[in-house]
Amino acid sequence: MYPIILALLSAILFGASTPIGKWLLESLPPFQLAGWLYLGAAVGVAPGILMVRNTKVAVGHMEKKNIQRLAGAIGFGGVAGPVLLLMGLQRSSAASVSLWLNLELVATALLGFIVFRDHLGKNGWVGVAGTILASVLLSWHGGRVGISALLLVACACTCWGLDNHLTALIDGITPAQSTFWKGLVAGGVNLSIGLWAEVHGAGFGSAAAAMIVGAFAYGFSITLYIKSAQYLGATRSQMIFSSAPFFGLALAAPLLGEKIALAQVIAAGILIVSLILLFRDQHGHIHRHKASRHQHDHTHADIHHGHDHSGTHPNASHNHDHQHAPMVHSHPHWPDIHHRHKH
Repeated sequence: MYPIILALLSAILFGASTPIGKWLLESLPPFQLAGWLYLGAAVGVAPGILMVRNTKVAVGHMEKKNIQRLAGAIGFGGVAGPVLLLMGLQRSSAASVSLWLNLELVATALLGFIVFRDHLGKNGWVGVAGTILASVLLSWHGGRVGISALLLVACACTCWGLDNHLTALIDGITPAQSTFWKGLVAGGVNLSIGLWAEVHGAGFGSAAAAMIVGAFAYGFSITLYIKSAQYLGATRSQMIFSSAPFFGLALAAPLLGEKIALAQVIAAGILIVSLILLFRDQHGHIHRHKASRHQHDHTHADIHHGHDHSGTHPNASHNHDHQHAPMVHSHPHWPDIHHRHKH
């Protein structure tokens, strides 16, 4: 339940950002708003990083493959994705864009199956199809979306699909550190582009508001999502995260004067059933783990983490560099950071 709760909290925080972002676009253009949001994300998670003893904020100690994954996640998910979304949000209503954010699930699932060895069985595909159906119902109720806005949102969701898988595979730094670097680099890049290419008419209040929203809706949300994805795999975490549009709609209703309709209630029911099916889609088979050494959030409640810690509760989550011995075994599992194998 712990990783499921993390993904759900992440969805609530991110879902709120769409209607609030629509309001912020009245005073900040897309690149500048994206920059302030992600710089806010970096500021939001920085205290938690600095409070940890002996923390390594630098990425120089990471393996080359993890640096490449982090760079890809920053480029796709931190630089390109937010700007594309905000450009689409400029062209359409917050409610419409919230509905189309479910396309991120489709992109994540397809990329996971084709590229990242993320297993999906019959129940999993039915769950994905159910989520798409819920999205179609919501989109149909939301009315016609301009083709340019739809394409921009679809491209943003594809960028975030790549980001989801790359981020779920990163080890060597904590989720908070990964979020810090994504916020700092992506925020700096987008804000620099915005100050150079866009008219800057916003005051200190708008920039401060954007950073506060970024700290919660991006900083804390991304950190929670990464922790969940490392336990569940990107596709399953994304299934829970796909509830974010519902929270966006719930907030858009009081802000924009919209009403909750029957189609939205039906779509919510379909999504709940889809999530249940997806989480029944574990699979079990004989698989081989090679000897490895890495760092990521983990507990000692599973068979992969038997190293000793004096005074550490088996169910307490913690993060440190640790060694895995070779192992051959069979058990039901999801495609987490230890189970990205073909079968």
